[in-house]
Amino acid sequence: MGKLLEERRIIMKSKRNTLTHVVLIIGAIIMIVPFLWMALTSVKTLGESIQMPPKIFPSQIYLENYPAVMDLLPFAKFYINTILMIAGRVIGSVLFSAMAAYACARLNFPGKNIFFGLVLFQMMIPGQLFIIPQFLIVQKLGLLNTVSALVIPGVVSAFGTFLLRQFFMGLPKDLEEAAKLDGCTIWQTFYRIMLPLARSGMVALGIFTALFAFKDLMWPLIVNMSIEKMTLASGLASLQGQFSTNYPQLMAGSLLAIWPMLLVFIIFQKRFIEGIATSGGNL
Repeated sequence: MGKLLEERRIIMKSKRNTLTHVVLIIGAIIMIVPFLWMALTSVKTLGESIQMPPKIFPSQIYLENYPAVMDLLPFAKFYINTILMIAGRVIGSVLFSAMAAYACARLNFPGKNIFFGLVLFQMMIPGQLFIIPQFLIVQKLGLLNTVSALVIPGVVSAFGTFLLRQFFMGLPKDLEEAAKLDGCTIWQTFYRIMLPLARSGMVALGIFTALFAFKDLMWPLIVNMSIEKMTLASGLASLQGQFSTNYPQLMAGSLLAIWPMLLVFIIFQKRFIEGIATSGGNL
């Protein structure tokens, strides 16, 4: 009787696993279809891209869309501006968020709870409400049409402060007490002991910040009117016409724009997943 029940449990578990894998495969296919459609459209002619009913596969591979879109837009400038923006935002966000998070998690000072409450309050407000004040600040500083204007809004991150605070709160207090007995100052304790232990959280924050910066469209369009100072996302927006759009060239430009981020994800996939899992465990 026990053996029969055990076999039944194994069969039920196998069916559940099969159903789970089927659902995941269907979800993966749904996620991949838009990317495949974009890749196929990038090698179509304009007539095939607007044909009705839609034509999935091109009758002939038309690679001229790639050199055509590179002639239309200065992709080299777009890549440089995007890399500088991402690097500035990642460095600033990780550095300042780590310091603010450590102060909120481990230090005692007047108004600490009020300060962290303001951080949480900022996370609940839509980012679009900060666009006008940020634009006025950048304008007063004379930074319009510069790469610095792209970096400024992402230098401080409320989300990063909250995320890293959870990491620091999960670390044992014995480490700080031992460092204090050894004569370490607060800065030395933070820099030499606590910061290395929160490395996975900083990696996760850096990847999140890079992704958010890469797909930022509205802010670069607002502060930079020159095509030479635009990023990949804002530069591609110029291919969208008011009355007509060359979809093969738009899709070709999109593929040229997304391959760096795909490469970054492939390289740091393991660290990305580890950071997400660790942060989820501390939330």
